[in-house]
Amino acid sequence: MNEAYTIALKQNQYPTYILSDREAGSRLEVVPERGGIITGWRIQGQDILYFDAERFANPELSIRGGIPILFPICGNLPENLYVHQGQSYKLKQHGFARDMPWEFRESSTDELASITLVLNSDENTLKFYPFEFELKFTYQIQGHRLLLKQHYSNQSSETMPFATGFHPYFQILEQNKSQLEFEIPAKRSQDQNTKETQPFKNHFDFDRDEIDVALFPLKRNSASMTNPVQKFKITLTYSDIFTTLVFWTVKDKDYCCLEPWSSPRNALNSKENLVYLEPGESCEATVELSVSY
Repeated sequence: MNEAYTIALKQNQYPTYILSDREAGSRLEVVPERGGIITGWRIQGQDILYFDAERFANPELSIRGGIPILFPICGNLPENLYVHQGQSYKLKQHGFARDMPWEFRESSTDELASITLVLNSDENTLKFYPFEFELKFTYQIQGHRLLLKQHYSNQSSETMPFATGFHPYFQILEQNKSQLEFEIPAKRSQDQNTKETQPFKNHFDFDRDEIDVALFPLKRNSASMTNPVQKFKITLTYSDIFTTLVFWTVKDKDYCCLEPWSSPRNALNSKENLVYLEPGESCEATVELSVSY
């Protein structure tokens, strides 16, 4: 055990694991019971993530903030429906993983602070998604880096299609948004409301009430957002499985979301960039967030 790294368990509204790298001044909060969500990441006293604690306190409301998990879809489906082998199933936006209790599996403070959570299919998930699966996610912090390691297993007797992703809410003050600088390796952007597609110029119109765009195809496995006012840069590095980045923000809210998605919205119907696992097969993926000053 390295004394620089610690993990504490606090009983807040939900049991909350606190991972710390004392030397780097990095602190991560994880709540397995509410969708395996990361609710906070702080470096040297600065919140990297936005988090709406008031919404979080109400289990009836979707969480706005932290890093929600998207599975087995990203985005929404038309009328929340998709068809598999002639049968219709209903899935709400971003799927169910972010609303389910995940199980704490193990933790470590050897070379870094690490926690592993598991989500298994059950009778309820089979009503919405007719596949048996196991998701095993490990969150690690070291220095100014946060690594999200994912392991997806198909435990069904048939091929399992899915999409996966993350929805990080980065804390960006509204008055600073127009100063942001982006390096996003996408050729095109598609507005999620108008469906209009155009060349992407690494620029967003922050005068709009809402920006919700999909960015693709991705020419490399990293993207960044620099905040020159607050003097930090956030870099996302992601596995090949992630084919799309989504940028979303709302006027007068202190957040910007830069989301790695494996597949675009409605992929369970369109089959576009879906991930397929054969029976008994598994795959792994990673997303890394790093902060530099």
